Amino acid sequence: MNIILFSTLSETNELSMKDHRARHIKKILHLDVGDTFQAGVINQSKGLATITNMDDHAISFTYEVEDDQASSLYPVTLIVAQVRPISMRRILREAVSLGVGSLILCTTDTAEKSYAQANLYTSGEYKSILIDGAMQSGQSGVSSLQFASSLSDAITKLPSDTQRIVLDNVWEGMPLSLFQVKENQPVVLAIGGERGFSDRERTLFREYGFQFASLGKRILRTETACSAGLAVLLGRMGLL
Repeated sequence: MNIILFSTLSETNELSMKDHRARHIKKILHLDVGDTFQAGVINQSKGLATITNMDDHAISFTYEVEDDQASSLYPVTLIVAQVRPISMRRILREAVSLGVGSLILCTTDTAEKSYAQANLYTSGEYKSILIDGAMQSGQSGVSSLQFASSLSDAITKLPSDTQRIVLDNVWEGMPLSLFQVKENQPVVLAIGGERGFSDRERTLFREYGFQFASLGKRILRTETACSAGLAVLLGRMGLL
């Protein structure tokens, strides 16, 4: 953890030793009274925590805000097809680490429909993974996440004034590395699942103003395409 995040913080705080964050502070970071660590309030601020007391039951610490802009995320929405939960965990964590503003997880024509009902979502585990991605990044911003029952449903959730790009290795498209990204305009990047998008969905993308792009001729795993695609896109936006 490069920052430890909380839903709320005040000037003085107490964290139970039963909390995994407390165990991380004591057993991984090996901190003690008088030591400091980076802390933050999710989607609000980042600052410095100073440990004032530590015993077998709790850690007490103060919190001083240093940066109230640390929650800023990039104006990018990632639409990604539902994939195996083990892969989606990586996608969610890395997308937040890279600073994606919002995510839409979408059931597609070729995806296994049961993925959308996985324990990852029904248990709420995905929320902790999003926070874990933010803590890896050292910032307090956590991407918003929506679920869509189909590609059509995902598209209805998009703002109207966006530049829209879909990664595809079937219909011809320009290399993503050559795309001209419009200044000050939010961008949507859509990425398919293990079997890609159907022709029906490709037609839908075209109807709704998506430009087709590629990451080369190699067929990539969805999690690889997400990380690589986002990195290239953010580079084109001048953000990496």
